[in-house]
Amino acid sequence: MARAGAWVTMLDCDPNGSLTLWGERAKLPDRMHLRNRITESEIVKAIKQHDEDGSVVIVDLEGVASRLVSRAISQADLVITPMRATTLDATIGIRALQLIAEEEEALGREIRHAVVFTMTRAIRSKQHTGIDQSLREQGVDIIDPSLMERASYSALFEFGGDLTTMPPQGNMTAAQENASAFASAVFNRLLNRQAAA
Repeated sequence: MARAGAWVTMLDCDPNGSLTLWGERAKLPDRMHLRNRITESEIVKAIKQHDEDGSVVIVDLEGVASRLVSRAISQADLVITPMRATTLDATIGIRALQLIAEEEEALGREIRHAVVFTMTRAIRSKQHTGIDQSLREQGVDIIDPSLMERASYSALFEFGGDLTTMPPQGNMTAAQENASAFASAVFNRLLNRQAAA
C-alpha cells in the first residue's frame, strides 16, 4: 500500500512485538511509520491521530479477547483475521469472529471483517477446501488471494525492509505478486466501504 502511494502507520499492539522486531532489522520502507507499546487507554487516540485521507492505519493485535482488542476493533474500517487452513486455526479464528460480532452488537453497527488464509500452498488440501467452503457458507468474507507459504515472507523478520529491498529469498517475484494482489484486495474492500458510507 505504501508503494502504491498511501501513508501507512503500523501500531504494534501484540505483546509478541513482531512488527517491532521487523522494524528494528532495517530502515522502514518509505511512507511507513511504526509505533509500539500502545496501551488500551491510548489505542483509540493513536488510531484517530493517524487516520487521515490517503493514509492507512494497521493495528497488529494479539489473538485473544482484551479491552485493547475491543477498543481497536471499535475503530476499524476492516478487521482481517489471519488463519492457516487447519481445524485448530479455524476454531481459534471463529472465536475472533465472535468477538467482532459482540462488538457489533455493543456498538449497534456493522464492522467490516474478513479472513485471509496464510501459509497456503498452490495445491489446496481437502481440509483447506472444507474450511474455506464452511466459512463462505456462514457468510464470512474470504480474501482472495490467500497469502502463500513463501520463504521471503518469513525472511522479512530476519532482514527487515520489504520484498523489494531485502536480499533475495526464494521466488521473490511470486512473493511480490502475491503481496501486491493481497494489498489490492484489502484496498478495494476499504474503498468499497468508503463508497457505501
